[in-house]
Order: sequence, then C-alpha cells, then structure tokens
Amino acid sequence: MSAIGLRTPVAPADGLRGPVLVLLRQHRRSLWAAGALLVLGIGIVVGLRIWVAAASSAERCADGDTTRCGDGSYLPTYARTATETYLADGGTAVLLLAGLIGVFVAGPLIARELESGTFRLAWAQSASPVQWLAARLALPAALATAGVTVLVLVYRWGWSGIRSNPHASGLWWYQNSVHPALGPTAVAYALLAVAVGALCAVVVRRTVLSMSLTALVLGTVVLGFGKRRYELWPTVRALGGDHPSGDAWYTESGMLTASGNEIYSKDCIPAGSAESFTSCLRNRGGITDFVDYHPASHFWPLQLVETGILLVLAAAAVALAFRVLRRRHG
Repeated sequence: MSAIGLRTPVAPADGLRGPVLVLLRQHRRSLWAAGALLVLGIGIVVGLRIWVAAASSAERCADGDTTRCGDGSYLPTYARTATETYLADGGTAVLLLAGLIGVFVAGPLIARELESGTFRLAWAQSASPVQWLAARLALPAALATAGVTVLVLVYRWGWSGIRSNPHASGLWWYQNSVHPALGPTAVAYALLAVAVGALCAVVVRRTVLSMSLTALVLGTVVLGFGKRRYELWPTVRALGGDHPSGDAWYTESGMLTASGNEIYSKDCIPAGSAESFTSCLRNRGGITDFVDYHPASHFWPLQLVETGILLVLAAAAVALAFRVLRRRHG
C-alpha cells in the first residue's frame, strides 16, 4: 500500500499548523531578509525625520527657511529637501515590496514545489492539498499584513511631519508615488500580490514563468489604478473663478458652452500662449470656466474604494487558485 493510502486524517487546525511550521523552517532565511527590509524601511523614515530635526538649528523661520523671513526667497536645508525627495517615492517603494511578496509566493513558495514534485511528500504525510495551499497563503498574508501595516503607519508619520510645511514639494496626497503608502490600500496590494502569486503558481506550475506572470499581472493592476484612480469617486466642480485652495487634486478643466457642453483645456493645449489658449476655448463656444477636482477630504473615499476593489480581486484569485488545485489534485 502506498504512503498516500496510509495517510492518517488530521484535524484542519493541526493540518494547517504543521505546514506553516514547515514553511517557517524552510524559508527562515527569506523571512529574516524580509524582516531586515522592514526594519530598514522604518529606519530610513525615522532617520530622515531625525535628520530634519537636527538640521532645524539652521532654519530661521517657522516654514524651514534658512534666509531672512519674509524677504521673498525660500531656501530650506539640504536635510529637508533630501527628505522630501526620498519620501516622495514612498508609495512606489510599498508597491515594489508588494510585488516582491507576490513573486516570492509564486516562485519559491508554491511553484518550485509543484515543479519539483516535493509537494507529494507533504500530501503523503499529513496535509491535504487544500491545507497545503492554505498554509502557503495564510503565512505570507499574515506576515505581509502585519509588516505593511507597520510600514504604512511609520511612513504616514514621516510624511505628515514633512508635508505640514507649506513649501514642501512632491508630497501631494494624490500622487501615484505617495498615495498607495498612506492607508489600507498598501495592505490590499500586498494581499492581492499573495493571491495572484498563488494563482499563477498553481496554474503555470513553473517557477520562473509563474514569477514573471505574477509581476506582469501586478504591474498591470498598479498601472491601471494609477491612471484611473481619480474615477473611483465623483469629483467636485467649481465654476468661474471659484477655484479650490489647499491640497486639491485637479483632474479636468475647461469651459462650458451656453448649452452646458464641456470644452476641455487639453483640446486647446497646442494653441500656445495663454491668450490664444483662452481664445481657442471661446472660439469653440466656451463662456464659463470650470474645474473638476478632488478636495483633500476625498482621500479616504478614494483609499477605501480602491482597497475594496483590490480585496475583491484578491478573494477571486484565491477562490480560483483553490478551484484549480482541487480540479487537478482532488
């Protein structure tokens, strides 16, 4: 009788705990490396804030200016400008981290075992195929959720302290390189990466190809949201000269005709000078300026809608991965 036939049934909890412990032992070096990356990311943000605070002795004004206050010029310290530059890419760093998580799940965690056939040993000893896959989803999902949550909280602390300066540049909340790292969207991207990595692995069953496909899918999702994020929540329209102030995200502008039709500014950009630009809009029938924008209060609606969509996609990918596994292995 085969070893598979002699397999002793185990309780679901015990069956899941065993594969998780095995994973922790097998990939302890990768986990230590991931922990080191997390500590490095936290250390960078904390170090930058400390650097800015230490250099504040050279600032002569409340806004960080090192020249005479109110003289019409503004010159910040190198610590402040460098910190703004580094923090302006926080969202990009978080997305790259999510991509690494997905690639790791797709390759070393799942596809490599399916490709080499070592999964049969685990299935013969204690874990069913479902428990085996569940462990490979649960462990990275739990660690990614905890780690990314801490990283987001630290980044938001660092970002808010620098962004409070009225002269800060490159740190607008709606930028693609910032927005993903400011809220739960970052965790949702990490969970989607785990789910997509698992799905690609059980479908393709080849390590390198699974990793490549995972990176391609996640990259497509990131680019898609980056281009269409402004459509996730209705914008506010300002008419005439009533333009918004503060951290408003301008999405569209132009003029309205007498019948209410919209003439977009982008259609007259080739016109050249400001005078010809305005003339272009008026020659097309424009009579009233309009601006569509997202005020700063739309940050959380945009974050939550994007998070919800990502979590739905992740759940669908997980369900499909289990379905493929059951169909192939029962």
